[in-house]
Amino acid sequence: MIRVLLADDEELIRDALAALLDLEPDLSVVASAGDGRRVDAALAHRPDVAVVDLQMPVLDGLEVTAELARVLRRARWCPDRPRPTTHLQQALHAGARGFLPKGSPGGQLADVIRRVHSGSRWVDPALAADALAAPPCPLTQRELEVLRLSEFGTPVADIAARTSLSPGTVRNHLSAAVAKLGVASRGEAFQVAQQHGWL
Repeated sequence: MIRVLLADDEELIRDALAALLDLEPDLSVVASAGDGRRVDAALAHRPDVAVVDLQMPVLDGLEVTAELARVLRRARWCPDRPRPTTHLQQALHAGARGFLPKGSPGGQLADVIRRVHSGSRWVDPALAADALAAPPCPLTQRELEVLRLSEFGTPVADIAARTSLSPGTVRNHLSAAVAKLGVASRGEAFQVAQQHGWL
């Protein structure tokens, strides 16, 4: 039996994935976590494979994947939303063994978990092709996180509260993103980053 940990901040997605995977005769969801902090508690269940969303609060999926690689030293798997270009490379460097976008067929998830558990690597071919064609991202992971949260003109204080950063640090990250991308505003920076698939 392959023991699976699910980590996703959206409860509906976690529950749906757990129900789907529990239909498989050789898979068992032994733990789930709604954010990166809760993954530590879930590790007590000693999962064989972790299904981790890259976009989670507190600790993002890349940080969680790196921690899983350090603690478990077993198969790890990291799904993401479409257009992850730099996320793909970062996740693989952090220790992910596979990469599949949300929205993939349910049966494919179970197959990828089995492949990763057996020691193989697996990356969605379309994501791999997109990643190879994309320009390199000049932004740090923290700059991307802060920029992602600024999508709808979110106030700096709200971004600071969600990231546990000071408002000044958030402003610095946003300014750095604007400067690195050579644009006039954080809204334009968000658009450029989104168009390149960095968010």
